[in-house]
Amino acid sequence: MTDHTAKRPDDGSSRSSRQVLTFCLGEETYGVDILRVQEIRGWSPVTRIPQSPSHMLGVLNLRGSIVPIIDLRVRFSLERAEFTPLTVIIVLSIMTAKGKSEFGLVVDSVSDVVDIGSSDLKDTPNLGGRLNADFIQCLATVSDRMLILLDVDTLVGKDAGADSTLFLGAA
Repeated sequence: MTDHTAKRPDDGSSRSSRQVLTFCLGEETYGVDILRVQEIRGWSPVTRIPQSPSHMLGVLNLRGSIVPIIDLRVRFSLERAEFTPLTVIIVLSIMTAKGKSEFGLVVDSVSDVVDIGSSDLKDTPNLGGRLNADFIQCLATVSDRMLILLDVDTLVGKDAGADSTLFLGAA
């Protein structure tokens, strides 16, 4: 059975709040730790890599660094959407078995940066053993909305595994 308890980061500090970049996929709002965000850029075409998974759109050359780009809608099995002027790529720094790497997530739009108090963080409910929600760090309530906070290392780490040297380059 999968453990769905909140995986709150322990950075050794006694912070009572954390900053999260929020973004939308359809009607849902998600968040990632602002310290993981390297840059936010508008949608631009990518170089498609043959035989890659459907959610892996391809790669971008960002200032000499080759960055794999994931369509988060497809990764989450949501209905595909047309890319619009609001569509953005959030470039994140992640930790993999091979070390630090960058990945880009295509999302519908970026909302804002919010401060979330530790009292607003909620454990992910047990949604059944068949549902793989390991990439959900925890849930948070901000004002009148629910945020799904993502564990980007787990979410992207599955794509950055040993079989993904195509995207990360030979180490």
